[in-house]
Amino acid sequence: QLVESGGGLVQPGGSLRLSCTASGFTFNIAAMTWVRQAPGEGLEWVSSIGTRVAGYDTLYDDAVKGRFTISRDDARNTVYLQMSSLKPEDTAVYYCVKSGRSGSLSASRGQGTQVTVSS
Repeated sequence: QLVESGGGLVQPGGSLRLSCTASGFTFNIAAMTWVRQAPGEGLEWVSSIGTRVAGYDTLYDDAVKGRFTISRDDARNTVYLQMSSLKPEDTAVYYCVKSGRSGSLSASRGQGTQVTVSS
Protein backbone atom coordinates (compact mmCIF):
# COMPACT_ATOMS: atom_id res chain seq x y z
CA GLN A 1 0.00 0.00 0.00
CA LEU A 2 1.20 3.48 -0.83
CA VAL A 3 -0.19 6.57 0.88
CA GLU A 4 0.75 9.99 -0.47
CA SER A 5 0.42 13.24 1.44
CA GLY A 6 1.66 16.81 1.48
CA GLY A 7 -0.13 18.28 -1.49
CA GLY A 8 -2.02 21.57 -1.44
CA LEU A 9 -2.47 24.97 -3.00
CA VAL A 10 0.68 27.02 -3.43
CA GLN A 11 1.55 30.20 -5.29
CA PRO A 12 3.95 30.15 -8.24
CA GLY A 13 7.51 30.10 -6.96
CA GLY A 14 6.50 28.34 -3.78
CA SER A 15 7.53 25.00 -2.34
CA LEU A 16 5.92 21.81 -1.14
CA ARG A 17 7.21 18.50 0.16
CA LEU A 18 5.31 15.38 -0.75
CA SER A 19 5.58 12.19 1.26
CA CYS A 20 4.68 8.63 0.39
CA THR A 21 4.60 5.97 3.08
CA ALA A 22 4.73 2.38 1.98
CA SER A 23 3.61 -0.87 3.56
CA GLY A 24 3.13 -4.47 2.52
CA PHE A 25 6.48 -4.96 0.82
CA THR A 26 10.18 -4.73 1.57
CA PHE A 27 10.66 -1.04 0.98
CA ASN A 28 14.43 -0.88 1.21
CA ILE A 29 14.94 -3.12 -1.81
CA ALA A 30 12.40 -1.35 -4.02
CA ALA A 31 13.13 1.45 -6.45
CA MET A 32 10.52 4.15 -6.06
CA THR A 33 9.14 6.67 -8.49
CA TRP A 34 6.90 9.73 -8.52
CA VAL A 35 4.53 10.18 -11.44
CA ARG A 36 1.87 12.83 -11.98
CA GLN A 37 -1.27 13.45 -13.93
CA ALA A 38 -2.32 16.96 -14.88
CA PRO A 39 -5.99 17.76 -15.54
CA GLY A 40 -7.04 16.28 -18.86
CA GLU A 41 -3.59 14.83 -19.49
CA GLY A 42 -2.00 11.40 -19.34
CA LEU A 43 0.29 10.08 -16.67
CA GLU A 44 3.78 11.59 -16.69
CA TRP A 45 6.98 10.28 -15.12
CA VAL A 46 8.59 12.80 -12.75
CA SER A 47 11.46 11.25 -10.80
CA SER A 48 12.88 7.95 -9.58
CA ILE A 49 15.22 6.85 -6.83
CA GLY A 50 17.12 3.61 -6.54
CA THR A 51 17.97 1.53 -3.52
CA ARG A 52 20.94 1.68 -1.17
CA VAL A 53 22.64 -1.03 -3.23
CA ALA A 54 22.29 1.22 -6.27
CA GLY A 55 23.71 4.14 -4.36
CA TYR A 56 20.32 5.79 -4.09
CA ASP A 57 20.75 6.97 -7.69
CA THR A 58 18.20 9.56 -8.79
CA LEU A 59 16.64 10.48 -12.13
CA TYR A 60 14.55 13.51 -13.05
CA ASP A 61 12.43 14.55 -15.95
CA ASP A 62 13.90 17.61 -17.66
CA ALA A 63 10.79 19.60 -16.74
CA VAL A 64 11.58 19.32 -13.02
CA LYS A 65 15.36 18.94 -12.96
CA GLY A 66 16.93 21.50 -10.68
CA ARG A 67 13.63 22.26 -8.96
CA PHE A 68 12.56 18.92 -7.50
CA THR A 69 14.53 16.59 -5.25
CA ILE A 70 13.59 12.99 -4.58
CA SER A 71 14.81 11.24 -1.45
CA ARG A 72 13.94 8.28 0.71
CA ASP A 73 14.10 7.21 4.34
CA ASP A 74 14.25 3.42 4.45
CA ALA A 75 13.84 3.40 8.24
CA ARG A 76 10.46 5.11 7.81
CA ASN A 77 9.45 3.32 4.58
CA THR A 78 8.92 6.74 3.07
CA VAL A 79 9.89 8.44 -0.16
CA TYR A 80 9.77 12.22 -0.51
CA LEU A 81 9.54 14.75 -3.29
CA GLN A 82 10.75 18.22 -2.37
CA MET A 83 9.35 20.64 -4.91
CA SER A 84 10.63 24.20 -5.23
CA SER A 85 10.14 27.05 -7.68
CA LEU A 86 6.75 25.60 -8.50
CA LYS A 87 5.06 26.58 -11.74
CA PRO A 88 1.39 26.44 -12.76
CA GLU A 89 2.27 23.59 -15.11
CA ASP A 90 3.26 21.50 -12.10
CA THR A 91 -0.41 21.36 -11.14
CA ALA A 92 -1.33 17.68 -11.06
CA VAL A 93 -2.20 14.73 -8.91
CA TYR A 94 1.07 13.21 -7.76
CA TYR A 95 1.45 9.49 -7.14
CA CYS A 96 4.29 7.38 -5.89
CA VAL A 97 4.76 3.90 -7.28
CA LYS A 98 6.86 0.87 -6.45
CA SER A 99 8.95 0.85 -9.59
CA GLY A 100 11.98 2.26 -11.27
CA ARG A 101 11.49 4.61 -14.18
CA SER A 102 10.75 1.77 -16.57
CA GLY A 103 7.27 0.47 -15.91
CA SER A 104 6.33 3.31 -13.60
CA LEU A 105 3.46 4.50 -15.75
CA SER A 106 1.74 1.10 -15.52
CA ALA A 107 2.53 0.37 -11.86
CA SER A 108 -0.22 0.30 -9.23
CA ARG A 109 -0.92 3.68 -7.67
CA GLY A 110 -2.39 4.92 -4.44
CA GLN A 111 -4.94 7.70 -4.13
CA GLY A 112 -2.41 10.41 -4.93
CA THR A 113 -2.08 13.91 -3.56
CA GLN A 114 -3.28 17.03 -5.37
CA VAL A 115 -0.82 19.83 -6.03
CA THR A 116 -2.27 23.09 -7.32
CA VAL A 117 0.03 25.96 -8.27
CA SER A 118 -1.95 29.13 -8.74
CA SER A 119 -1.97 32.76 -7.71
